[in-house]
Amino acid sequence: MRIAVVIACVLLALFPGSPAAAHPMSTTAILLDTGPSRVTGLVELPIDRLEVALDEPLTATTVVQPAKLAELRRYVLAHTSAGTWAVDLTGGRVAKVDNVDHLVFDLTLTGNTQDLQLTYDGILHKIVSHQVFVAARPAGHGDYTTIGILDWRTHTVTVPTARPASTGSGFLAAVRLGVRHIGQGADHLLFLIMLLLPAPLLARRGRWVRGGDLRRQGLRVVHVVSAFAVGHSITLALAALGYLSVPTRPVEAAIALSVLVSAVHAVRPLVPGGETWIAAGFGLLHGFAFAALINDLGLTRGSLVTNLLGFNLGIELTQLIVVALVMPSLLVLSRTRAYPGIRLGLAGTGIMLAGAWFAERTTLIPANPLNGPADQLVEHPFVIAALLAGAAGALVAVPRLRTEPLPH
Repeated sequence: MRIAVVIACVLLALFPGSPAAAHPMSTTAILLDTGPSRVTGLVELPIDRLEVALDEPLTATTVVQPAKLAELRRYVLAHTSAGTWAVDLTGGRVAKVDNVDHLVFDLTLTGNTQDLQLTYDGILHKIVSHQVFVAARPAGHGDYTTIGILDWRTHTVTVPTARPASTGSGFLAAVRLGVRHIGQGADHLLFLIMLLLPAPLLARRGRWVRGGDLRRQGLRVVHVVSAFAVGHSITLALAALGYLSVPTRPVEAAIALSVLVSAVHAVRPLVPGGETWIAAGFGLLHGFAFAALINDLGLTRGSLVTNLLGFNLGIELTQLIVVALVMPSLLVLSRTRAYPGIRLGLAGTGIMLAGAWFAERTTLIPANPLNGPADQLVEHPFVIAALLAGAAGALVAVPRLRTEPLPH
C-alpha cells in the first residue's frame, strides 16, 4: 500500500496543474468556402473553453455585449494569420453546436491564387487538449472536407484555394484526427490503461492474484481492446449518421464514470474476468463522444462516411500503439512482488483523476484542479512508457522480487 501511495503522489507531483481540460467537451471549428482570391467562412468557438482560456467568466449573454464582443473579436484576430492574405473578422453571434453554446464570427480571407497557410492558435495557447477542426468546400458547393486538425503542437494548415480538397486528404486528416483524439484524450487513454492493469492477473475470491500463462494474458488483452473497438464503433457510426443522439455533457460525465469504474476494477475485481464486458459496455459511451467531434464539422452523408472510416482507423492504430508501449512492461512487472503496489498506485491515480473529472462534468465543482496533471501526463506519453519500462527492468533484475505465477 505504501508503494501505491508513493506512485500516486509522484505522478501528480511530477506534472503540476495548468488551466486545461482532460478531454475537450467542445471544440472549435473553422468552416471555409474557398475561391482563388477570396475565402469566406465561420469560426465557431465554444464559450466554455473560451472562458477557461481567457480566465474570466463568460456566458452566452455577456459575449454578445458590444464592448465584450469587440474585445473577443480582437482576441480571435490576434490569434489568426494567413501569410500574405488579408484577414478580416466580422459579426458575432451565439449558436448551439451539439447543445453547447458557441460564439460564431464571420471570417474573410483575401489574397492571391496560391494555397494559403492558415495559422490559428486561439484557445490552443492555453488549453493543450483543445482541438480546432478546419474544413473546406469550393465556393459554398458540395460537402465540407476535413483539411486539418489544429492542436497545441500544430497551428498551421494549408487551405487549397485553386482546387477543391480531395477525398483522400479528408480521409488522411480524419485518420490523424482519430490518432490525436485518443493520443490527447486523457480519459480515453486512462480508461484503456486501467483495463490493462489487471490483464496479467486472475480474479480469485474477490481479489487479484498472480497467474495465467503468456498466451492467456495475450488473449485477454486482445479481447479487451477488441471489445472496446466494437463498442465505440457501433455508437460512433449510429450517432454520426444521425440514428442516435445523446447530449454531449451527460456523455462526458458517463465517460469519467467509466474511467472510475475501470480504475476501481483494477483495485478489486468488480466482475471477475469481466474486463471484456466493461470495455464493450463503456466503449458504447465513448463512441458517442467520438461522434460528437465528427458531427461538429456538419458534414453530409458522403464525406461523413469517409471521415468515419478514417477516424475509426486512427483510433484503432493509437490503441494498438498504447498497448504495445504499456503491456510488455505490465507483463514483466506482474512477475514481481512489487506489482500489487504498482497496480494500486496507478489505479489510485486513475480513481483520483476520474473522480475529479466526474465532479467537474456534473458541475459538483466549478473547476478541476487535476486537469493540469492529466494533460501533462498525456503530453509526455513516451516518458511514462519509459518510466514503466525502466521500473520493469530494474525490479525484475532483483532475484528476491521475482515470483512465479500461481497454478491455474
